[in-house]
Amino acid sequence: MKLNDPRLFRQYAYIDGKWTHGSEGREEAVVDPATGEILGHCALLEAAQITETVTAAENAFADWRAINVHERAEKLNAWYRLLHEHKEDLALLMTYEQGKPLKDARGEVDYGASFIQWFAEEAKRAYGVTIPSHIPNAALGTIKEPVGVSAMFTPWNFPLAMITRKAGAALAAGCTVIVKPANETPYSALALAELAERAGIPAGVFNVVTGDPATVSEVLCNDNRIRNISFTGSTRVGKLLMRQSSSSVKRMSLELGGNAPFIVCDDMDPDVAAKEAVAAKFQTAGQDCLAANRLFVHRKIYDAFIERFLVHMQALKVGNGLEESDIGPLIHKRAVDMAKGFVEDGVSKGARQLGGEGKPPGENFFMPTLLADITPQMRVFREETFSPVAGVCAFDDDDEVIRLANDTEYGLAAYVYTHDVRRIWKLMRGLEYGMVSVNSVKMTGAPIPFGGVKQSGLGREGGAAGLDEYLDTKYYCLGNMPSASSS
Repeated sequence: MKLNDPRLFRQYAYIDGKWTHGSEGREEAVVDPATGEILGHCALLEAAQITETVTAAENAFADWRAINVHERAEKLNAWYRLLHEHKEDLALLMTYEQGKPLKDARGEVDYGASFIQWFAEEAKRAYGVTIPSHIPNAALGTIKEPVGVSAMFTPWNFPLAMITRKAGAALAAGCTVIVKPANETPYSALALAELAERAGIPAGVFNVVTGDPATVSEVLCNDNRIRNISFTGSTRVGKLLMRQSSSSVKRMSLELGGNAPFIVCDDMDPDVAAKEAVAAKFQTAGQDCLAANRLFVHRKIYDAFIERFLVHMQALKVGNGLEESDIGPLIHKRAVDMAKGFVEDGVSKGARQLGGEGKPPGENFFMPTLLADITPQMRVFREETFSPVAGVCAFDDDDEVIRLANDTEYGLAAYVYTHDVRRIWKLMRGLEYGMVSVNSVKMTGAPIPFGGVKQSGLGREGGAAGLDEYLDTKYYCLGNMPSASSS
């Protein structure tokens, strides 16, 4: 791996401003999912080292929260500029460890950096309020204060942006941060730590720990000094972290699984809708919580939609992310086996398998596949596929598609395609999802409150709401204040 700045490739954890390794021999290989080549290793820290990280973050908190918000913003903006300066190296690191096409990795660096810039400015608007007093001679109001030390568990599918979306908000609010990246993709997180240090973010304020996930989560969730847990990942693991954190009643921010419906009404051009559906499904090889999982198409254009979907899907190039490809590898062989399982289950229950032809370019690749005529009894309908496997079925009216789309434990994102304003309003209001995008695949960004309902999570990331996740509201009552008449 040749980087313009080799110092961005770090294999040790970053604790209290120091690069730290685990006990001798305690490390895990990090593998390029496209080739199977070992890129390097990440340290597996001991529980005692994780506890030391909490101590460092706690010690740094008092000074960091006391820094003038404009000075904090200057340091965050310096970090933002460094991400752009080293965009090519960061993208290359990401493609090697995660597998996504290099063009997508570049886009993620821009996307991730935007959160740092946004929250650097948003922190200046963390206003309290003055409350008209019902108590004689008293002044009432609120101020916003940082929650404290925040622990962040981030996933492998967006190894840079999921860190900056969380840490940008926390640091801007005055919190100190401990990041636990996925063991599959630690190098993006460690490169961020290197750049944070160069930006002047003090020791102990931004820490990156690597290790056995169970060990790290047990220590961080049970430590009373950790006041906030932020997690992006599966609903199953999110529930586990909630249980582990219950004894200390931590603030929880959870961005969990999705099962996004993509609804196409009969007034849409089938080709336009199919092209959009392919874009919504196959980014990051379908390994995206926003990926369109279940396609609901009005029966009048159902066959035409499938025909055009296959044309656009089969035009996608599958290959190594360092080459000119649209779909890279899945993260590991287990993910490939899971994708096969969705297809086998669907076909055994009556779905038609369309696409999926051709020899994959490696053992971690899976050719994009469409399952037609899916039903609620199939796994592809009920579960998040997290792979280049999509399911499609027909619907006849709006009430039916709302019922089908809501028939899931998840509620993260939904897509609606129609030009009928009355229909848009009915579907948007009827869908039980935290985010609904109408006639657009792109819906995310630093200014928007990203998050779901039901078992897709708690809280919001991004926008003004994202900063609030790391702030407590303190009410004050100042009694015996002089009245206006006594002045």
